[in-house]
Order: sequence, then C-alpha cells, then structure tokens
Amino acid sequence: MELPLIVEALLMASSEPLAAEELARLVRARAAEAEDVRQRELDEGLAPPDLPEWMLAMATIDSAAVHAAIAELNESYRSNGRSFFLSERGKGWKFYTDASYGEFVRQLFPGRKPERLSGPAMETLAIVAYRQPITKAAIEAVRGVGCDGMLQKLLDRDLVRIGGRADLPGRPLLYETTDLFYEHFGIRTIDDLPNSTELRRIKLPQPPQEESAADQMMLADFDMPPAEKIEQTEQEEKTPWAWKTFVKILIRSIRNYWTCFRYAPI
Repeated sequence: MELPLIVEALLMASSEPLAAEELARLVRARAAEAEDVRQRELDEGLAPPDLPEWMLAMATIDSAAVHAAIAELNESYRSNGRSFFLSERGKGWKFYTDASYGEFVRQLFPGRKPERLSGPAMETLAIVAYRQPITKAAIEAVRGVGCDGMLQKLLDRDLVRIGGRADLPGRPLLYETTDLFYEHFGIRTIDDLPNSTELRRIKLPQPPQEESAADQMMLADFDMPPAEKIEQTEQEEKTPWAWKTFVKILIRSIRNYWTCFRYAPI
C-alpha cells in the first residue's frame, strides 16, 4: 500500500479534520501493531511471514511525509478533474468540494441560505480578524461609531467569539474570530489573510479608556536611546494617514476573500 492512499482512507473515514501529526501517528501505530502481532506469533512458536517492505517503511512516517502525500493526492485530484480536494484548517486536513459545484451542493441544505454581511458588519469583522484579540472600545475608536449591534450580529453568526478579558481598567472583553470564520475563508491562520503582515503593523488610535494605560507605558520612553526615539517619532508621524485608510484596506481585502459556501465539506 502507498502512503497517499492510506492518508486518503483515513481522512475519508474520519468525521473530524485530522492534523498531519495525527495522521502520521495513526500510520505508525498500525505499523507497530503489525509488528506486535508478528512478534506474538513468534513467541507462540508459529512462523509468520516477514512484514512487507511498505509496512516496515510506515514505522518511520512523519508529518513531512504526510504533507507530501497530501500534495500528491491534490495533484491527482486536480489533473483528473475531480470535484473535491484536501485543504488544511486550524484543526487539520479535511475533504472539501470544489467551489464551482457549490450551487449543486447547496441543494443538500435547503434550510441554509447564503447571507451576505452588511458593510458595517464586514467592517467590524475585518478589524476583529486583523487585530484580534481586540476590545470593543478599540474597534469603535477605529470605526468612529458604536459597534454593539454589529458585534452581536457577528456573535450570533458564530463568526466572532469572546476570547477573554483585557488587562485594562474595567477588564473589557476581548473579541476574536471563530473556527467557522476560518472554515468560511478557507484559511488556517490569520497570517493567511491578504496583506496580513502589513495591516497588523499599522498603529491604530487608542480608545479613551485605554489612553491612560498607554500613557503609563510611555513613561519607559525616557530611557530609550536617541535613535529609537527618533524612529518612534517618525512612526507616529505616519500614524494619522495609516489609521484613516486602515478600514478601507481591510474592507477591500476581506471582501475580496469572502464568499458564502466557498467550500462545502464532503
């Protein structure tokens, strides 16, 4: 047996995504089990045949070999025009149908209608996605308006969740994206979103209730070397333009990536 087909069988049989490390462990466990059975038969005075070479090779499989096997499977699916492929999410690898078959797959779920997010909701989701974990006050400082309703809508749709409390006065709630968010966008981590590195570096305006904490931390700047102070001053001079255009960039990036029923699990 070949490793790609073994991996395919495991993922097809599993009801949950499987990480590459777990797939490798399952393959090694089967090889160890076969060796134990053979050793037990030897201990009982039997003469079992030697394990085949392919089975012995499975005893040393690692996650890198699993990734190579999955790449081979996906290439095979693509070249043969199959309607599905393997994709990795935060919890592991899983089969998904191609987006071009989404209209047919949707017939299996007549009660689930695709719903597009409104502009304000998309804006709020974009800020949470790129700057998580983030407080409501920080989101409102960027948007310039209240976001209670938008956050509640995102919470109801399970795209955003409460991820804890900030170490700030009043211990405000922190918001972050959910597993469903990653599922919809077809990504493993936030780093997979477009322009993620650049957008996460932009300095945002501080909400009023958090300014006092930020001011206290600025006291340490008196001990900074002159070169670092100059660099920080230059960065602060760029801040006004950066945060004013931040939301527009986020909306454009995340809207281009958002498609309801983009991936439909098999």
